Amino acid sequence: MVNSSRREFLADVGKGMLIASLGTAMSYELGISPALADEGSDALNFGKLEPLVAAMQETPLNKLLPLLIEKIAAGSDLRTLIAAGALANARSFGGQDYTGYHALMALAPAYEMSKELPDPQRALPVLKVLYRNSQRIQQNGGRKNEVLHAFHDDETPAGTVNGETLREATRKGDMKAAERELAAMVKGPVGEAFNHMQFAIQDEVDVHRVVLAWRSYALLDLAGPEQAFTLLRQSVRYCVETENSMKNNKRSPSGIRVLLPKLLDQYKLLEKTPGDRKLDDAMAVSLSEIVYGPNRDKAADAVAAALAEGFAPAALGEVLSLAANQLVMRDPGRQKADVGKPVGSVHGASVGVHASDSANAWQHIARVSNPRNTFASLIVGAYHTAGQSGGLNKASYPLAENLEKIESKDAAVLLRDTEDAVKQKDQARACALVHRYGELGHPERALCDVMLKFAVSEDGALHAEKYYRTTTEEFATTRAVFRWRHLAALARVTASEYGFPAAGYEEARALLKV
Repeated sequence: MVNSSRREFLADVGKGMLIASLGTAMSYELGISPALADEGSDALNFGKLEPLVAAMQETPLNKLLPLLIEKIAAGSDLRTLIAAGALANARSFGGQDYTGYHALMALAPAYEMSKELPDPQRALPVLKVLYRNSQRIQQNGGRKNEVLHAFHDDETPAGTVNGETLREATRKGDMKAAERELAAMVKGPVGEAFNHMQFAIQDEVDVHRVVLAWRSYALLDLAGPEQAFTLLRQSVRYCVETENSMKNNKRSPSGIRVLLPKLLDQYKLLEKTPGDRKLDDAMAVSLSEIVYGPNRDKAADAVAAALAEGFAPAALGEVLSLAANQLVMRDPGRQKADVGKPVGSVHGASVGVHASDSANAWQHIARVSNPRNTFASLIVGAYHTAGQSGGLNKASYPLAENLEKIESKDAAVLLRDTEDAVKQKDQARACALVHRYGELGHPERALCDVMLKFAVSEDGALHAEKYYRTTTEEFATTRAVFRWRHLAALARVTASEYGFPAAGYEEARALLKV
């Protein structure tokens, strides 16, 4: 080391040997930084966060939560824990493990959920998701099987680096070229790099493609913009892997690749700036029925036309969420049982939950993007949401026969009955009770507290945190006449997922004494 004295150098060598013999997790517990162990290697190193990141990858699960709670007691905040968990996940999986990227996508929602809880319980959702995160990392072999390594490439991309060149690299299935393009982009403003990345994200309709992109970007608020390449790199790798999978399995690309540029040109959207016209209630319903419907091209065209007429992007985003909500409300439930998902269930990777999380992500991306990507994200979001209603029920929850059975108008009684319906796994009754509660004008916070409790305690087949956050965000941005649809859908999904407690939850409760 250039600036070390011989004594310091020997001390560092000794420290490195000690780390090698103890393992990173034990070294962390003893307060010895493992950063030196990675010098000169291809391992990613996260500076002052490195000890905590490594601990999340290597600490045995039976010691993980006590260690994290000790750190909280010593002054580590939940933001830091989430940031370290995200970096541990990214380094371990690189966006290429199903359970892994689901854990990553749950991190920011868990942090937001923590803000809604009283102080003694605040760490619960964060600890729950970090436990799941580390559990999957260790199932996958821990640090010895890391996917992401330091990116060493002396070649610079030829010519201009932009969304089109990145998309060309992903379409070719060229991982190194795609990463090289992104690496060049993140040397500039991170928001601009994210805008360029959208050309690849918009190339296919896939819930994980869009939600991973949004949640990775959102995590930069916690991990810091200096981690942009590590976190956004996951999405680029996901896109490349998907492209190669399509080629290997001889699957045709999505029709959106042809339709999106056609609609942008047909409606001259590249020459326009987003408008601010409002949709009236009837127009919002009419458009949402088109987006809910079977024809993806028609849905995309309808949203493109509305954008060209100057209707506000937020209004069109509301349309996407209302259409996705109907995919939850008309879902007949699983026809065949799966692990943690019995017959009749609608939680986890169901058509409605996936559609709602996707629509939510497309809206967020539209909000933070330049005009081109604002328009494109909503058009692709409409195409993505449509075409999934085949085989669903004609009648939408809440059903009339369930509403007729609700006699009380008292808020406390309705909340008590809602919690009981969830515990009875009675989706229809839970949905009807929440609908009536909202119809009577009772405050949403008390109802959200009931749903939040279960979103924290239950596994939700990897979706509890994301879907809670999706529905509460949509409630906050949807007009009053429609907004309770989202919390009614949350009640239905919560009743479906009840009875499958999350791993690590009870241990965290016991350790926190809550």
